[in-house]
Amino acid sequence: MSIKTKLAWFISLTVIVILSLNLSIYYFSTSSQLQKDAEQQMVSIAKQIGETLDSAQRSKQLIEDSVGEKLRLASISAQSKLDPDINNISNGQLVRLSQELGVDYITLWAKDGDDITAQKSSNAKAIGASSKALGYWYTAFSQLFEMRQVIIPQGQKLNHFWSPPITIIPSDLNDVNKLGFYYNDKTNYLINPIVHAGAFFNLENLKSSDAIAQQIIADNPSILEISGFSPAYYKDPQMVNLKEKAPPYYKLDTQSMIFGRYNYIDVHDYTNLMKADQTGSIVTTKTKIHGHKVLKSFIPMSGTSKSVIVVNINYAAIKQPLYHQLLIQILISLGLIGAAIACSSLIAGFMIRTLEMIMQRVHDISRGNFGEQIVIDSNNEFGALASQVNSMSYNLHSYQAQLTAAAKELLHTKQYLESFVNNTSDAIHVVDLEGRTLDANNAFETMFGWTLAEAVGQKLPMFKPETLDELSEKGKTILNGGQVTDYETVLYRKDGLPVEVSITLSGIRDERGYFVAYASIARDIAERKRTEEIMRRSEKLSVVGQLAAGVAHEVRNPLTTLRGFVQLMQKDSRLDKSYLNIMLSELDRINLIVSEFLVFAKPQADRYQEADLYAIMNDIVVLLDSEANIHNVRMITRLEPGIPPLRCESNQLKQVLVNVMKNGMEAMPGGGELTLELAKESEQSILIRIEDQGVGIPEEDLARLGEPFFTRKAEGNGLGLMISQQIIQHHKGTIQYSSKPGEGTCVEIRIPFL
Repeated sequence: MSIKTKLAWFISLTVIVILSLNLSIYYFSTSSQLQKDAEQQMVSIAKQIGETLDSAQRSKQLIEDSVGEKLRLASISAQSKLDPDINNISNGQLVRLSQELGVDYITLWAKDGDDITAQKSSNAKAIGASSKALGYWYTAFSQLFEMRQVIIPQGQKLNHFWSPPITIIPSDLNDVNKLGFYYNDKTNYLINPIVHAGAFFNLENLKSSDAIAQQIIADNPSILEISGFSPAYYKDPQMVNLKEKAPPYYKLDTQSMIFGRYNYIDVHDYTNLMKADQTGSIVTTKTKIHGHKVLKSFIPMSGTSKSVIVVNINYAAIKQPLYHQLLIQILISLGLIGAAIACSSLIAGFMIRTLEMIMQRVHDISRGNFGEQIVIDSNNEFGALASQVNSMSYNLHSYQAQLTAAAKELLHTKQYLESFVNNTSDAIHVVDLEGRTLDANNAFETMFGWTLAEAVGQKLPMFKPETLDELSEKGKTILNGGQVTDYETVLYRKDGLPVEVSITLSGIRDERGYFVAYASIARDIAERKRTEEIMRRSEKLSVVGQLAAGVAHEVRNPLTTLRGFVQLMQKDSRLDKSYLNIMLSELDRINLIVSEFLVFAKPQADRYQEADLYAIMNDIVVLLDSEANIHNVRMITRLEPGIPPLRCESNQLKQVLVNVMKNGMEAMPGGGELTLELAKESEQSILIRIEDQGVGIPEEDLARLGEPFFTRKAEGNGLGLMISQQIIQHHKGTIQYSSKPGEGTCVEIRIPFL
């Protein structure tokens, strides 16, 4: 689609949107106003019906109160003519007394267990009726029997007298009565005179509101139905049984529907009815009933009737005038849209002439022609655009030259990096976060045996299962932003042979900064390991040579003792048993010293296994005891028992302890104390502390301890502490030095439980 067509359509669509918005605003505003008018009409109707209900209710109450006073007088007169004991009164006597007093019936109510029942009556149908079935009646009866003023809210309350409202009528609607109840503690029963209420209580009077509602519906075709409800009794039962096997009675005081019909029923009516009653505000809803879209309004009445009037209006009848007016507006809008399309096409053709010239120049630039310039004598947006296109043409020409130079430089750098990666002796390979190989260099193939084709996309079995947890921790360190360098471990070739390597790990991020892979640089350290082992053995032999004099001195003492005992035996031809025990003890001492010396001196392969560090340190103390005596040094041990076994190479740890302890002894030429401590520092590590009282080390020399060939002794070579540090590092531990010149030196060794 051309720009001209797009511009014409854009203008036309703008007009269409504006007209549509106008129609929408008109529709919704008018629709809202029509609905408000309908709601106002429904409120007026509800008020008219409510006033009729209140008037009828007030008239009915005045008549009831007047009849109630007459029933009280009749009760007092009946009491004066009846025996105080109900058992001495007959039903026939009550028939005659009713005729004499001008009431229709007289019923006597007395206590019957936890109930109050009708026990004597001039009306046989009333005998046996229960007051408990009548709810608050039983409460009123109980208060009369207790000689209290009746205080329930229902009914007419006079002295010793209560008359309920006309709240129940027979189900056949032929016998509507007004009742009164009197008691003044002179009898054992309630006197209940009854008069027929049909003369002043005509059910048709209650239907006056219904007549008004039907007249309003006839005058307004849009109104479908008007109903009146009492919210308090919407779900209460409308019938009650006064006694077993007797016809039910209607409960007028709990009638849910006061007037009207209820044909347009919706499942949400009860919720809306209660909401209108509780909030006191009008609730309006829209629903579909019997194929009609209905507007239902629930209007609360605050008069004596305490009701909610429901008005149902045909929603289509409200909207019909709106639809007619909307049709006219749509026809006018269609005409305007047609005119807008024609005008927008002409305007668009005029506007894009200059743009077509610019587009042609841009087309030339896209084909690599950067020389020509656009000439437009205009200061509007098109003139500015032409100027920018000319600048772009010049800049592109410059950028093209720069990009050509940059591409050559990048190519050279790429070739250099590829040459470096592929010719280095270190194995470099990249794996994703799941461990699958993504790339590798030539050295990787040489070192481990897998070709790039074999490795890519595969999880290579380079690690033993027991090292996977440790490797996982290294990966977490990288993901948390840490570094992993000089990580020494054993990897396995394709043919299963082990390769000792030192690994440097780093993370690779994508353009969003998320880790997507690991890069590993592995260096074969087998040769370095062999060199370190030669140095350790050399240092060990040096220490062995230094210990030899002490061991010889230590062995000579028990040998001298043994010689004395043998000479004594030659002279005496017998030897006391206690001397034999001493000789055996001295021989055991010689055996212990020589055995420990041979274990320390004998070359052994590295073999990590659980060992008792407490026992190891005791063995070292025994081995160096003679050396300490020669240097006039007293060894003090503070070894915590019960420390769990440590996974280590015990012979190497002995070499570390011997080196450090000998250094401490040599630092005390005049003698002193050498303190050895062993403690469980935490659940993860143990602490070995060796402290002397020697000459100390200057602060500037502390940082250089462990450097090859750095020593403060004339006959030393500086390799002892270097090898000791390497051994502790291989055990994942640390060694720290602290010293004060003239006071002594403290060496702390921490080794984790592996």
